[in-house]
Amino acid sequence: MKRRFSDEQIIGMIKEYEAGVKAQELCRKYGISDATFYKYKARFGGMNVSDAKKLRALEDENNRLKRMLADTMLDNAALKDLGDKKLLTPDVKRRAVSDVMDRHGLSERRACELAGLHRSVFQYEMQDQGDDALRKRLRELANERRRFGYRRLGILLAREGFEVNHKKLFRLYREEGLAVRRRRSRKRALGTCRPILVPERANQRWSLEFVSDAFADGQRFRVLCIVDDCTREALATVVDRSLSGSRMTRELDELIRRRGQPDMIVSDNGTEMTSHAVLRWCQDTGVGWHYIAPGKPMQNAFVESFNGRLRDECLNEHIFGNLAEARKIIETWRIDYNTERPHTSLGGLAPAVCASLNRATRPASLELRKGSAQQALTATQSTERNKNGFYT
Repeated sequence: MKRRFSDEQIIGMIKEYEAGVKAQELCRKYGISDATFYKYKARFGGMNVSDAKKLRALEDENNRLKRMLADTMLDNAALKDLGDKKLLTPDVKRRAVSDVMDRHGLSERRACELAGLHRSVFQYEMQDQGDDALRKRLRELANERRRFGYRRLGILLAREGFEVNHKKLFRLYREEGLAVRRRRSRKRALGTCRPILVPERANQRWSLEFVSDAFADGQRFRVLCIVDDCTREALATVVDRSLSGSRMTRELDELIRRRGQPDMIVSDNGTEMTSHAVLRWCQDTGVGWHYIAPGKPMQNAFVESFNGRLRDECLNEHIFGNLAEARKIIETWRIDYNTERPHTSLGGLAPAVCASLNRATRPASLELRKGSAQQALTATQSTERNKNGFYT
């Protein structure tokens, strides 16, 4: 509160009192009470004007330091409430600023400084973009396909006519809490890898691999997965309790009758793949069979990638009661994989769509040239297998 008299005026009163003027006369002259005068006398008695100015400066400095200390203690308390984690997104910072202002009574400017947020960002009010229909359809698709991320869901939305930027789609995806929880496996040591040559036409190379799972009662069953490495089509998913080499060749014969014969088949070195039934089948049909190096599943990457999607999106999502139920569910998923599911390596197209485009846009002369090149590649690979002791 501002005082009625300055320090110089108060010292002048005291000088008059020391000169012989009575206190009552001074109080009447300046309009103050006796208590006020004697309080002035106790504080400024024996001082001159310069001493009073120094005292006032010291008091002001002391008050300033006290305010700084109080502000610092308040800031420290607010920072503790903000937590040790970094405030990364504007929404998180906005919530932190509002919480600090409510708890500690800080001003908006000070709270924004502590959180590292510009005041204009804090004051910004999001405009309604009319995304209710988009959000609703995004939730529906995410519930239908629980293992799809926002990019693959974005492809499905684009097919239905929703034009949305991928950054906005990711924001809506996070706001709706649709992030897919990753199933992480332990880290494994990897050796030197070489790029795998991608076939340029359908039926140029097929890949085989087994996947195992269990029924609700604990009994095991196996799935034989056959993939076309060019079009990424899942040609077959044979489900049974046991799959021998003879059974595998019968399934291949049935698949060849419907689709045509491949130039090459790639598989690992499992007992079914290296059985006498498979070797006789290769001799009778003339199909080249390539075995990957032992312990190198990355050399059979196309079917291994398919197996990962099969387990993540189908096997891990269902509990199978019996063999018939497993066959029905897995076959339904295979058809959806081929006809509807976007494949990122195919530019968001489904494998069946890519296969139809591949057949429609490929000239016959190019087919002949590619066939000759594939024969040369097959011969080279056969020579390399013989050198390294692989089966032929």
